[in-house]
Amino acid sequence: MRLISLLYFNCWSLAIVLVLFAIGSARAEDLLDSAGPQFAPGVLTTIPPDLDRADTLSVHDMIEVRANADLQREPFTTTESRTLYEMAKSVHFRRDIWCLELAFKPLRMTHVDLPRASGKVERKLIWYMVYRVRNSGVGLGPEQQDDGTFKTAHRAHDPLRFVPQFLLMSQDRDRQGERIGKTYLDRILPAAIETIRRRELPSGRLLSSVQMSEAVLGLEGSRAVGGAWGVATWVDIDPEIDFFSVLVGGLTNANQWQDPPGQFRLGDPPGNGRRLSHKKLQLNFWRPGDTYAENEQEIRYGPAPGKAHLYGSGEGVAYQWVYR
Repeated sequence: MRLISLLYFNCWSLAIVLVLFAIGSARAEDLLDSAGPQFAPGVLTTIPPDLDRADTLSVHDMIEVRANADLQREPFTTTESRTLYEMAKSVHFRRDIWCLELAFKPLRMTHVDLPRASGKVERKLIWYMVYRVRNSGVGLGPEQQDDGTFKTAHRAHDPLRFVPQFLLMSQDRDRQGERIGKTYLDRILPAAIETIRRRELPSGRLLSSVQMSEAVLGLEGSRAVGGAWGVATWVDIDPEIDFFSVLVGGLTNANQWQDPPGQFRLGDPPGNGRRLSHKKLQLNFWRPGDTYAENEQEIRYGPAPGKAHLYGSGEGVAYQWVYR
């Protein structure tokens, strides 16, 4: 009897240990889920934030003032260098800038039935990119010193919003080197998002570009990996495209502006004729595939060998920051 009791007790002890282990494993899985989807190494490509100290300062003439030639002689009681006209020359404009971190999965394809205006559905091949964006606190801004000079200091911005702009641009060229391809804007395709989510992010939420622009990105520590997951989708892509780039706007507020000579005239609205360009991330791709058998496995991240010049870079980089 004692032997049977001992065996009975040991069996119950083992059962309790197994239950506790299972509970602990479930809690560990919950923690992993709360930390975000887990992918195999190399599946997710992360582009670190990029900031240039020069982006915090712009030097421009105040064209609204210098368009009035009469101000060259006013006021008469001061030297020429102290007139409003001269003081409006080469004015320093300083600003805070920030940049978000982008990570993305390989660019892929899927067929989806899309509704038409007639009420019928049409099967389309969708190109898409699943991505994660997060606010890691990278920012710069001017800080005035006691002597009146400025230095550039770190500035963390919390919270931030990402208003995505995804543009797929063909880089194919003709014999004269002119770009002959088309450009495609990110399309909001609700019917495609759920299909893509089940394939790419079954345990998470995938946002459209509109939903992403409404999300609030709180400041995260260097070890935290949260952020928000979204998807960019394109439809009716030319199957003959071999070389292309994806331009991502909205990751940073850095910009440049120019006032072309002669564009602004006295009496015009402020800033009339001004050209503003925004800093964007350019991701380069190529596909050596068949026009009649499009396959997502053929898409390669990075410039095609020997074709770096097609992407506007002589270095053959996989990505670059550009102003457009």
